[in-house]
Amino acid sequence: MTWSEAEYLEYLQSERRAYAWVMRRYGGSTPAEAWEAALECYPYEPPDAAYRGLVFHDEAWHWAMLALYGDRYTVEHPELVHPPSAYEALE
Repeated sequence: MTWSEAEYLEYLQSERRAYAWVMRRYGGSTPAEAWEAALECYPYEPPDAAYRGLVFHDEAWHWAMLALYGDRYTVEHPELVHPPSAYEALE
């Protein structure tokens, strides 16, 4: 995908916010802990980085669920396969 730097930064911030929201709501993290986790999951990648933004191929919900519940979250927690409307409203 080709995007401007401004578009990339906007999307990066949006995914970080969503990831941090999940970590607070479902992981019990403090706001500071949740934001730190979001920064680790979604680091800034310079424009010339190979595969820049590859993490965006799945939404923050999925990455946060993997971090909290592991690879089998869809089997062990089927209620978490789809994000709730409160998460969807973050956009």
